[in-house]
Amino acid sequence: MSDTPFGFGLPPEEPDNGDEGKKKGNQGGQSGPTPFGFGTGLPGGSGGPGDADNPFAAMFGSMNPNDLGAAFQQIGQMLSYEGGPVNWDMAKDIARQTVAQGTPDGVKDASVGLAEKSAVEEAVRLADHWLDGVTSLPSGAATAVAWSRAEWVEATLPVWKELVDPVAERVGAAMGGVLPEEMQAMAGPLLGMMRSMGGAMFGQQIGQAVGTLAGEVVGSTDVGLPLGPAGKAALLPLNIESFGKDLGVSSDEVRLYLALREAAHARLFAHVPWLRSHLFGAVEGYARGIKVDTSKLEDVVGQLDPTNPEQLQEALQGGMFQPQDTPEQKAALARLETALALVEGWVDAVVHEAAKPRLTSADAMRETMRRRRASGGPAEQTFATLIGLELRPRRLRDASRLWASLTDARGVDGRDGLWEHPDMLPTASDLDDPDGFVHREQLDFSEIDKMLGEAAQKREQDGDDTK
Repeated sequence: MSDTPFGFGLPPEEPDNGDEGKKKGNQGGQSGPTPFGFGTGLPGGSGGPGDADNPFAAMFGSMNPNDLGAAFQQIGQMLSYEGGPVNWDMAKDIARQTVAQGTPDGVKDASVGLAEKSAVEEAVRLADHWLDGVTSLPSGAATAVAWSRAEWVEATLPVWKELVDPVAERVGAAMGGVLPEEMQAMAGPLLGMMRSMGGAMFGQQIGQAVGTLAGEVVGSTDVGLPLGPAGKAALLPLNIESFGKDLGVSSDEVRLYLALREAAHARLFAHVPWLRSHLFGAVEGYARGIKVDTSKLEDVVGQLDPTNPEQLQEALQGGMFQPQDTPEQKAALARLETALALVEGWVDAVVHEAAKPRLTSADAMRETMRRRRASGGPAEQTFATLIGLELRPRRLRDASRLWASLTDARGVDGRDGLWEHPDMLPTASDLDDPDGFVHREQLDFSEIDKMLGEAAQKREQDGDDTK
């Protein structure tokens, strides 16, 4: 588990002014911008208006004197923000700017052509046909879409908002509660500025993280959560091409294998109605366990210089927010890790079962996906950045083995039937002892539901009789 709930550290970002920016950025001994993009200089400060360390560089780009008016206007808009805990308009703008800069290998985003759209639609259609034979869950993809990176950002931001807001809300509440109650009325303008700055800081970090992730994901379910609209299986042709470049596998096979994974996720989330709320509820439970070092925050409030916003950023970077080491927090984390592992493990198992007899590269691509997760791939890194959670790859492999064993022991219907109720699913301890779970006597929740329904009906009848 990461020790820093919002990570407060981002992947290196290319300066906006190319080689010249790299030169200037390295002079201060820094290898890249600080978290949230706030560095050591201010607009017009010693670093120069175009310096890569400029704290607002990610928002305003290369700043020359002609841009200063617009830049300060945007700063004013930032400080006047009165929305929720995250400035999502800023997050969206920065994510789009990050996408426009291209990936470190120089690949720029591009619109999806008709041929690519047709290839994705055909791959998802065939993948769904193959999955029909290995799972009892029907198709969950009413449509198949091919997205550019920018389209992925637009389509997934609503779900990122749902994931991140609970954590940011916890942090924002702490920022507003560090002063004694009798002083809060007098300090209203200062607290308002802090909330606006906090929303901007979170918006900047999240925007850059999501924009970076958009350059690497291959679909809408890379983090094990349904980030896209319900009923849509989405693939990113440009990123799929990069994914398969060094595998020595035909592009058709790579696309089809990844379509299998996307379609399998779609089936699970479409036909297990409680699963989405279960996962997002676990995120909220984890967020409630975030604690804030209020003494450090009080020091910042007392010394805050409105013209020097990086003071607050430095405090954020200094480990102000930590997960509580309590039984409740550990339980919330375990629930979230186990649920995500079970989702990913099920997808891994059914996709391999569908792909193995048909794709010669099935084993190689499966291992590539597993190593991508084990090495802290983009999905895990971004998830850890946003909510302080690192998904343990060992749990994914354990879950995949358990689902495969259940298929052998109980058949496809018996395996998939466990998704009918959350209490029927394996627990973290079951992942440690898969054989014990596989051969355990099965609970019949349908009979329990029937009994409860009959009892409720009897109570209604008794109530009518007494009227």
